Amino acid sequence: KKLNANLAQKISELQDREKTIAELQQLIDQQNQKVKDLLGSVKDALLGFSSDELTIREEGGKVYVAMSDKLLFESGKAVVNEQGREALGKLADVLNRQTDIDVYIEGHTDSIPIKTAVFKDNWDLSVMRATAIVKLLMQHGPGINPSRVEACGHGEYAPRVANDSPEHKAMNRRTEIIITPNIEGLLRAMER
Repeated sequence: KKLNANLAQKISELQDREKTIAELQQLIDQQNQKVKDLLGSVKDALLGFSSDELTIREEGGKVYVAMSDKLLFESGKAVVNEQGREALGKLADVLNRQTDIDVYIEGHTDSIPIKTAVFKDNWDLSVMRATAIVKLLMQHGPGINPSRVEACGHGEYAPRVANDSPEHKAMNRRTEIIITPNIEGLLRAMER
């Protein structure tokens, strides 16, 4: 009787765990679908821009939009140009329709030092560029929750490739907009 009672308890515990695993898998599947839908929406919105101006990819459950400096800025400046405003406006339209996302804007430069009256170094330039993009996205509509947006600058310290040629330096001069669906629900479910 005692063995049967223990066995029944273990079976019940196992069924509870299987139920929890099934719920977690459903949440993971929903999260993956959100990322897939977001990726499709971003690609559709930015369809008219060339691959040397921007790239869009999904990695690790996040959508990365890397925009070249030539799409967004004049050399050594942190004011977004007209073509950049157009691209960011299209991206903002997509982001405004999302409810539970976090948006990270990362500025990157090449390794050529800059020192002007406005920018002490590449870090300053990368931060100011990221901030300029945040401000444009916020001005483009009420949909993006400002508390879910972060801007940072990496200067030349997070290159995509080595800064050993003009082409590689151009690849490193970019702003990355990283969009991630909020996973708080998934994390709460995992704590159970």
